[in-house]
Amino acid sequence: MSLATFSQALGATPVSVFLQSVSWIVPTVQTVHILAISVVLISILLVDLRLLGVVGRDTAVIAVVDRFVVWLWWALLALALSGTVLVVAEPDRALTNPVFQTKLILIAIAALATLAIERPIARDPGFWDASASRTALARSLAVGSLAAWLGVIVAGRWIAYVL
Repeated sequence: MSLATFSQALGATPVSVFLQSVSWIVPTVQTVHILAISVVLISILLVDLRLLGVVGRDTAVIAVVDRFVVWLWWALLALALSGTVLVVAEPDRALTNPVFQTKLILIAIAALATLAIERPIARDPGFWDASASRTALARSLAVGSLAAWLGVIVAGRWIAYVL
């Protein structure tokens, strides 16, 4: 089954037809989606700025990660759920759109970068503070993370303009 065929079949399901027929559902879910991406971006921005040494130099990296990454993962769950509703409501707008596919790839890259930041300090709380080479790696991960999440935002907005 091709992606276009699947998209058409999904759009004809009772759930999709219902979501399309109730005028307030899609805008409400889009609002939740935008608020969740805001939480993700604020959380990762604070972590990445700490890794870059721009803010919070007197605070251990683990303290910043522990404080903000939990918000990121819960907001990412909200994004996944709201995004699924949006895809079911408008499958043709998303599934066959190459910008949407790019957005999903960027989300995976951004999530992996976040895990790469988070996992080492689960084993060693001072991991990112231990040496200059680790600090350099942390800064590279922070830049990559920021770039990927910004790419997610751009792709998310761009979806509406590519059919």
